[in-house]
Amino acid sequence: MLFEQLDLDQLQDIAQAKRAIVGLLNLVEDLQATVRQLQAEVQRLRDENNHLKGEQGKPDIKPNRRGKTPGADKNHSSEAERRKPQAWQKGSKLAKITIDREEVLTVDKTQLPADAEFKGYEDSVVQDVVIHTDNVLYHKEKYYSPSERRVYLAALPPGYTGQFGPGIKALALVQYFACNVAEPKILEFFANVGIQLSAGELSNWLIKDWPDLHAEKAAIYEAGLRSSPWQHLDDTATRVNGQNEHCHVVCNPLYTAYFTTAHKDRLTIVDVLRNLHVRTFRVNAEAISFLYVFGLAQRTVRIVQGLPQDQDLSEAEFKALLDERLPALGPQQRSHILEAATVASYHAQLEFPVVKLLLCDDAPQFNWVTEQLALCWIHEGRHYKKLDPSSPPFRNLLTEFTKQFWKYYDELLTYRQQPSTDEKARLETKFDTLFATVTGYRALDERIEKTKFKKTNLLLVLDHPEIPLHNNPAELGARQRVRKRDVSFGPRTHDGANAWDTFMTLTATAKKLGVSIYRYIHDRVSGACQMPDLADLITQRAIELSLGASWEPT
Repeated sequence: MLFEQLDLDQLQDIAQAKRAIVGLLNLVEDLQATVRQLQAEVQRLRDENNHLKGEQGKPDIKPNRRGKTPGADKNHSSEAERRKPQAWQKGSKLAKITIDREEVLTVDKTQLPADAEFKGYEDSVVQDVVIHTDNVLYHKEKYYSPSERRVYLAALPPGYTGQFGPGIKALALVQYFACNVAEPKILEFFANVGIQLSAGELSNWLIKDWPDLHAEKAAIYEAGLRSSPWQHLDDTATRVNGQNEHCHVVCNPLYTAYFTTAHKDRLTIVDVLRNLHVRTFRVNAEAISFLYVFGLAQRTVRIVQGLPQDQDLSEAEFKALLDERLPALGPQQRSHILEAATVASYHAQLEFPVVKLLLCDDAPQFNWVTEQLALCWIHEGRHYKKLDPSSPPFRNLLTEFTKQFWKYYDELLTYRQQPSTDEKARLETKFDTLFATVTGYRALDERIEKTKFKKTNLLLVLDHPEIPLHNNPAELGARQRVRKRDVSFGPRTHDGANAWDTFMTLTATAKKLGVSIYRYIHDRVSGACQMPDLADLITQRAIELSLGASWEPT
């Protein structure tokens, strides 16, 4: 439209000439983006053609250095902008070292001169570990009662089952789940120590017969949800028996919990927040309001209002009612009704903690699941990092705006430490000003407009200073699953997936609470159960941290 109205004879007008140049630069950026997309598509088709002919595609060779040419740096992480340099201080390791034994070392008196005087001791802490077998031959007493025709046999000590003790089992579990060691390497380690262990036996240890630990995972999750009204949530791809599934990570500063599911839609998100309990559906005023948000027809909404009100129905019951009352319902409308009813049921139930605020990215399945949805500033910053202008003027505009973006982010960080009513009002006003910026670089302006649209979700920290400005804790939790997946690919059964979820939950939560996961697992596997439950530690720490202070009535 700009070029249709362009009069070349009037280019002496500076303002019109500037508008024309800006329009041309935007056109160049659009064409550059199109060229890059087409180049990628052509290369993909070439690789596919080569593969069909039994050849290889173009190798993906990374450059030695990034950022030497425009567009060379494809790293979209915003960590460099988010992180602030801090003074480094070397901490003392001695305070963290447990002394197992003490020994007095003496000086050879024959080497001392006659005037040598004793001046006490100089302590030196040396760390070491001893790995050796502890194979025991138990002679179990055996009695037989002729009258009862029954054999009485002495029991093995607690934690000893079959041919292996708790030490081996605990070490195998920690190596596999906490240290990401592959099963063949665990077998190799034990063989070098002198333990005769089969691959099948090891596999059984890793995935079977841990009901108590599965129950502990459930208790950890419930305690974690009760510890704060807000939770982080993210997901990553995972595979079960070669099939693509999804691993969901829910966490806060006190715990991290993992859930493997076949889907990641809104119904599944509610399932995860309810610890994968059986789905229930409820039609009430909240569910009806969701249907209007989803844009369902008035006639459909009236029919749904005619369903049983304010009572929980099973999935089979609710779907049967939909089949009966709305047989011609389309799949999308049906999905919206199911989502509205299960979210309403989740909010109405009292058996399990209800999350009030989710901190996550802006994936659509997270919308409307909780009362409030806070978005991650780091995710938002990545959108600007992905812009790749080819013209120097636009690169300068992008650089200047991103500086202002992260400067505002720093001000929000400061507000979290010292919140006040005046500062809240100032930051709200500054958000409106910053994201009303018009640069002339069309892609940047469109991105700024999208950020402005997310104001409510990005500024929830002004009402709840306890919540972080980013979703990095959940992303770090997801990264642990990715690393585990890189080593072990994925479980082959759903029992294996449950074991992955449980032991990764225990490992990540123990780390956050400062508990040795090896000692904890050994304590549980041995049957001693002397260490406090992680769920109890979460409850105690939650009182100290007060993670939901802004939700408490004033």
